[in-house]
Amino acid sequence: MENFKIIGISTETTNQNNQASTDLGMLWQRFYTEGISNKIPNKESDDVYAIYTDYESNYTGKYSTILGHRVTTLADIPDGLVGREIKNDRLIKYTAKGEMPQAVVETWQEIWANDIALYRTYNADFEVYGAKSQQGAASEVEIYIGVRS
Repeated sequence: MENFKIIGISTETTNQNNQASTDLGMLWQRFYTEGISNKIPNKESDDVYAIYTDYESNYTGKYSTILGHRVTTLADIPDGLVGREIKNDRLIKYTAKGEMPQAVVETWQEIWANDIALYRTYNADFEVYGAKSQQGAASEVEIYIGVRS
């Protein structure tokens, strides 16, 4: 079980017509150019989390993405940022390995291909960009998928 709090910036998007590629690229750019990481109080670590939540239906519908950090409390959410508690009863972990962001895209394509077999909850899925995420061809990003027990 993985329950935690996150503070960051958010956008709504869809995987239709490659829209997520554009929207998420702009969200990542904003995260770094506006120094969002430095604005987040009570961080648990420097790992960056990409949360996928508020699913309209499944991976083919609209959903929200929050880009930010795990925090110890949601008591202090700066203006312009969002805070959420992320709850999952059961998770399956994937590891995207290789050049980013292509390795992450390929891993998601594998997840979507197995969508029905995974019994996904569509509550909250997330990626963790830690120390190994910026290592060129040797990069690794953990992807966690919420599934039914």
